[in-house]
Amino acid sequence: MPVYTVHAPVDAGVEVQRAADRFVFVRDGFHFWAFLLGPLWLAWHRLWLALIGYILMIAALEVAASQLRTGAGTRFAVTLLIALLMGLEAASLRRWTLSRRRWRQLDIVVADDEDAAERRFFDRWTSGSRGLGGQPAVDPGAPPPTRDVPGQPFARSPSTHGDIVGLFPQPGGSR
Repeated sequence: MPVYTVHAPVDAGVEVQRAADRFVFVRDGFHFWAFLLGPLWLAWHRLWLALIGYILMIAALEVAASQLRTGAGTRFAVTLLIALLMGLEAASLRRWTLSRRRWRQLDIVVADDEDAAERRFFDRWTSGSRGLGGQPAVDPGAPPPTRDVPGQPFARSPSTHGDIVGLFPQPGGSR
């Protein structure tokens, strides 16, 4: 089943609830059209920096191939590998562009298609539970939680009051 990440704009003075119509759902996985028509796919999704990088990389590879006097088969294989990489990493390029534009990732949704992902996300979002198991969603744009920074949340280990899970019954117990 496909996995979607949900992204929301972070505009000054605009609440996330009022910007719900601008949420973007990015499907993880292979993107066939990015594989087949890479530069057009980048332009369609307005990934201008990635498009410039793609064009520069293809131009550099063509110059290197002509300097090394490689055959047509080698050039085709390199172009095919670049297209395959484009198809595999298209969703990552889109997420990178959204984070560069200061969009925030709200959640991760597993659904059959984008419509089902939207329904599942908004059902969960309106009911108040944002993450798996009712846990609030983690902001991936924030620094990772650490014990050294006061005021920053840190994931607590499950309590060991009943059943013993693992090798040691108490944290820090004898080995």
